This record gives sequence, C-alpha cells and structure tokens, in this order.
Amino acid sequence: MKAHPQPFVIGATGMVGGAILRRLIAEGAQPVGLSRQERQPGDGVRWVAGDLADLGGVALPPIDVVFATAPVGRVADAVPALAAAGMSRLVVFTSTSIETKWDTPDPDERAFIRDWGAGEARVIAACAAHGVGCTVLRPTLIYLEGRDRNVSRIAGLIRRFRFFPLMAGGEGLRQPVHADDLAAAAVAAAERPQAIGKIYNLPGGETLSYREMVGRIFDGLGLPRIIVPVPDWVWRAVLPVAVKVLPGLSATMATRMAKDMTFDAGPAAADLGFRPRPFRPRFRS
Repeated sequence: MKAHPQPFVIGATGMVGGAILRRLIAEGAQPVGLSRQERQPGDGVRWVAGDLADLGGVALPPIDVVFATAPVGRVADAVPALAAAGMSRLVVFTSTSIETKWDTPDPDERAFIRDWGAGEARVIAACAAHGVGCTVLRPTLIYLEGRDRNVSRIAGLIRRFRFFPLMAGGEGLRQPVHADDLAAAAVAAAERPQAIGKIYNLPGGETLSYREMVGRIFDGLGLPRIIVPVPDWVWRAVLPVAVKVLPGLSATMATRMAKDMTFDAGPAAADLGFRPRPFRPRFRS
C-alpha cells in the first residue's frame, strides 16, 4: 500500500515549529518533524532524524506540504531534495527585519540581513524551478513567553534588575506577535490557493510604543513598571561594559527604540483570516 503524504515540519523543535505541530495534530493530521537527534514517536508526531543541510542522506517519507521555520537559505538549498520526496507546497518563514534593518549601521547585522534577503529570493526561485507553490511569511517581533529572544530577554532583564533602561522616550512603534498566531497563519496559508506565490507581513494584534511594550512585560511579570529614560550619550558610554553582562545588546538596539517598525496585516487578514491576539504576555513566577 502506498504511504499517504504527511505534512512535514522543518524547525519542529522551535517555538513556531512546535506550535505548527500542535495545530496540525489538533486538526487530525499526523505530521512529521525533522530533528537533528533521534526522537521517539509521541504526541501524534513522527520524527525523522537528519540535518537540513544534508537531506540527501535522510530517508524522507512521502511528503506534500512543508512548513519551514529554519534559516531560509538552508531551506532554499533543500528544495530539490524536498521536491523529490513529493513536496508540492512550501510555507516558509523569514522576517520583516529584511525591510526594517536592511540598511542598519551595524556591519555584521547588515550582512546577516542581506544574507537573509538573498535566501528568501533563492527559496522563491527554487520553488518556481521545481513546480512548488511557495508562500513566504514575514513576522514582526516574535514572542513566546520564556522562549523567545526578544520579549523574554527583556523580561529576564526586568526580573534581574527590577527596572528597565529606555533610550529617550522609547516612542518607536512595535507589533509583537505570538508564536501560536504565526502557526495559525502558516496552517491557513497551506490550505488556501490564493496564498501561493505571495509574501505576507505578519504583525501582532496591537501597535504599541516601545515604552508601552516594556510596560506590558512588567505587567506580565506582576511587577511595578519602573522604566528609566537614559540619554543617548549615556547608552554609548556604558555600552562597552553592558555588552559583557548582557549578551546581544548593541548600540543599534538602543537607537531603534525610537524607530517605528510597523506593518499592515490587511493582506494576511483577507487571504489567511489572520487575527493575532493583543499583546498581553504572562510569565511564570
């Protein structure tokens, strides 16, 4: 008997990939997840051990729809092997950072973003060459309480120091989006033919100033809002010391607190029924 194609999730152990698995299972599907390590079947997921960079050596089951949250350049390189296994539809994630950080003054960050953009273009071209229907989803600031590197990092700093330093007024606008809302959009995109060949921006359900976003994180921790405005020159003076204590901190992160990073959810709402939740994170004590 010929095996029935199953949805295949690349990046299945990540916060968005894991949410996609849970939604697929809830809909009655039997998804397959790719993992670098051997995993026992469980919770309705079949696991395939393998590396995305070397799918030629992986015994892939028959697949049809593929969801990919892994680095898009690696996904682009894997398209021929995935197409050979039966992939006819790909829903892949990149980021709105391709637009907001394209000309960042940080040379390392700029190179990373340019590489990300090039990977997005390559995956679209590879899908076209192999007859695969492709949809690209670009989230804004992704969060999943306790797991992400954005909102949860801020929460960690607040827990540690009980205050948060904010450059100037922190008036730049943000639209944090929950990982599970992104999973819902991905599953919807795979089911809707009108999403083929399109790129969708996926912002969160509220547009907030950076300051208010930080305030909501205080609320989610059950702590009083203690937000301390810090002049630009102070940021730059303490940065050499701060980066040793707070990995990932940079001058560009501070200056972007005053920059708007907002996108229109209208096309995703119309085509995918995208209705993201408001930003009300809740963190465990």
